[in-house]
Amino acid sequence: MTTALQSAERNRTERSRTVTWSDPRAAARAGIELSGRAYLEAIRDGRLPPPPAAACLDILIGDIEDGQVSMRLMPDERHYNTLGSVHGGVIATLLDSVMGCAVHSTLPPGRAYTTLEIKVNYVRAITDATGEVTAVGRVVHAGRRSAVAEATLTDALGRLCATASTTCLVLEPGAGSQGR
Repeated sequence: MTTALQSAERNRTERSRTVTWSDPRAAARAGIELSGRAYLEAIRDGRLPPPPAAACLDILIGDIEDGQVSMRLMPDERHYNTLGSVHGGVIATLLDSVMGCAVHSTLPPGRAYTTLEIKVNYVRAITDATGEVTAVGRVVHAGRRSAVAEATLTDALGRLCATASTTCLVLEPGAGSQGR
């Protein structure tokens, strides 16, 4: 009798992927002169390179409005955990990114932000069979020193896959410029 482990070992096929990215510090330096929304639009439109984490995971920016941003991800097996579904950390990264960018879209030139905390609720498993997922981040509160945002993640059929909320610290000009 063949065990599942023996079957997996016999059918093992290696996969590889090459990821390329640009110097994130150069894009950040260029972005400090732009409003948050203009910076995100420049990334989406290819005038500035995406951050390396987005390039690695293939996260794409979609719609951008003041206080609301959408991002898309086509899940595949390189995003998987040991259970054969998309790793919760990948989902959390997507949700953290879309909420942070929603906050960023409200900031004037020279201002930056950083995530203080994030809460994620996983509602349904995501696999490569799920198809493209879309995250939408919305600012709930935009203050001078902090911002609160929330996000939803839905599949191609509009089914809820996850929700999240975050609190971000809004940084004064020059405060978030390390490495820029």
